[in-house]
Amino acid sequence: PRRSGAAASLSRSGSAAVMGLWLTGHVASRLLVSLSGASAPTLPVLTEITAELRARSTPVALFVRPRGVAASPVLADWVRSRVHSGDDLLIHGYGDPIPQQRPVLRSSRAEFAGLSEHEAGLRISAATSAMAQAGIPAREVTGFAPPGWMVSDGTLTALRKSRLALCADGGRVHDLRTGTVHRGRVFPFGGGGSERAEALRCFALLLTVARMVNRVELLRLHIDATQAVRPGPRQAFLDAVDIALEAGAVPQAYRQLVARKTDRSGKAA
Repeated sequence: PRRSGAAASLSRSGSAAVMGLWLTGHVASRLLVSLSGASAPTLPVLTEITAELRARSTPVALFVRPRGVAASPVLADWVRSRVHSGDDLLIHGYGDPIPQQRPVLRSSRAEFAGLSEHEAGLRISAATSAMAQAGIPAREVTGFAPPGWMVSDGTLTALRKSRLALCADGGRVHDLRTGTVHRGRVFPFGGGGSERAEALRCFALLLTVARMVNRVELLRLHIDATQAVRPGPRQAFLDAVDIALEAGAVPQAYRQLVARKTDRSGKAA
């Protein structure tokens, strides 16, 4: 797709930034990339982005709302195809995607931020049931990503009792089987406001990625489909992936962070 003026400027500036910053890194970061906001109307842009990431040999984690998947056969077919092609699938709340004006790490709509174990368990159970109705069994769901990136202690306890392997919040990835916590802030890309404000916001994120790559264990990049329909944020997101890869970051799937259970013979379960 043709880049907007802002996106082209971001690409040139991002390339300059990586040349000046990535050489000061220390160890190779693990690059984790995720997408959210899947719905029938956003499938074209999500299909485009997943193709771009596949061309970069970069795994994708899809954060999906189970009720929306269960209600749309077209969306369910697409999600199943992505899972069967090797993408990670994380439950992202339960209901319909919430349109975002700009990306945030904290939100008043963070539905799992204050739930008790009992309340969270009911919603998680409903979510996994909805996925099963859409033809996606629990064994094909990698984990959970809370809407608004915030999760309560009660939710974590409920998740540990589920069959899910991990929980990815705004600053950590929790291995629900072993209790290991991998620290890594997520960088959500998005726009909003004037074209100049959008360009400045994305440019600042590109500079941050260039500074952080190979200085942190996990480098997590994320974009919501409602933001990816805008050419500036979409291109900035892809530019950030390129900056990280050029700097030597190693693309990985979320599931590679968590330990696999073994049976008595030592084989992976």
